[in-house]
Amino acid sequence: MRTFPGTHPIKADTVHLTADTLSVSMTGSITCQGILRHGLGFVELALPDADPQQRRALERAAQYEFELWRGGACLYQSPPLRVHEIRRDSIGALVVTGAPR
Repeated sequence: MRTFPGTHPIKADTVHLTADTLSVSMTGSITCQGILRHGLGFVELALPDADPQQRRALERAAQYEFELWRGGACLYQSPPLRVHEIRRDSIGALVVTGAPR
């Protein structure tokens, strides 16, 4: 299991995500990678757009953490992250950007 996602994307089929009042598992095409913006490191998590209520709960969250899984194996477990941005990418996936607290 990796301690930091790095700049190469991690592809997963399941994510277990906990954010403030939300605890959810999502399946589908999931990608995570480390990015650098203005000299600061962030983790970018791209999720399939799920239930609108789950999306709104995530948009209101101040912090989150997650585990990435592929084929029943845990690939990455994040530390607690502070939400910095939530947006949609060009194909409609929900992208959550965060940094360690």
